[in-house]
Amino acid sequence: MAEPTAEPGTQAPRGVLQSADRALVALLSFTERRPEWGVSEIARHHGWDKAVAQRLLTTLTARGFLTCDTITRRYRLGPSVHRLARVGEHSGVLPSLVRPILARILRETGESVVLNVPNGGGYRCAAAVDGTGPVRYTAIVGALIPGHAGASGHAIFAHYPEAEIQKTFGATPLQRFNERTITDLDALLACYADVRERGYSVSHGEYDEAVSAVSAPVFEAGTIAASLTVIGPAHRIDAGVDRIAELVTAGAAEATAALGA
Repeated sequence: MAEPTAEPGTQAPRGVLQSADRALVALLSFTERRPEWGVSEIARHHGWDKAVAQRLLTTLTARGFLTCDTITRRYRLGPSVHRLARVGEHSGVLPSLVRPILARILRETGESVVLNVPNGGGYRCAAAVDGTGPVRYTAIVGALIPGHAGASGHAIFAHYPEAEIQKTFGATPLQRFNERTITDLDALLACYADVRERGYSVSHGEYDEAVSAVSAPVFEAGTIAASLTVIGPAHRIDAGVDRIAELVTAGAAEATAALGA
């Protein structure tokens, strides 16, 4: 039987233990858009022998990295993945990787730069560097902001499955912070479609009337991990929005690459 490769048409990196590499590739196959896999599906996707795929998934299940529905025989991520995710979040891995990018964008724009991560139906500031001018936006690390308000949230939730968006923002009325806040679900979905098409989000005072922001998504293993945002006084951000958008999208792409995408 031929040795399976890490991905269709690619070889596993030199010097790695192939069985461990295949197990990690199997785990990374689970994304927000594809949260479940059957044995035959994942075998076909990676060009693996079905028996090899079965042993991989059974081993990962035994260690709690996957769970298997006893009726459908389909696999989902298990509690061990969530435990490691919490460890990674509390150890500051993502902010430490992205902080040099924030600092560079600050030098190039003079504006505050923020890394926000999803937190339920909102987003939380995970890292920030403050702008240099006398009038600037100051982000508070750990602060929670509703997901429907502002560019940072749009850059994150635009990449959620629509069913989850409906569940998150359609169950109760959305809070209005001012006349620019998006409180209609259809308008929010239209905004998200625009964000996906452009690759970044721009907001003009949706949460704080005096503030504008430009934000781009950061991905990890095919799922949304965070948003990278330049934020500051509306008159300055609006005047340089095109240049800021270039810097933010490039920075978000660099952060995504640093996370192994």
